[in-house]
Amino acid sequence: MVSDRFEITETAGGVKGFYVVVDRETGVNYLVAKFGTGVGLCPLIDKDGKPIVSK
Repeated sequence: MVSDRFEITETAGGVKGFYVVVDRETGVNYLVAKFGTGVGLCPLIDKDGKPIVSK
């Protein structure tokens, strides 16, 4: 079963492999980097170190 919890909201323009994903339950934004078989994930934070949250 595919979850509707996460949504890809944007890609990093001409840089393939970077995506911004939003958790629909919490609103927290994550940067996902995917190259070949490797994947990295980290929350996006503001200048105060708090997670960026979408409404």
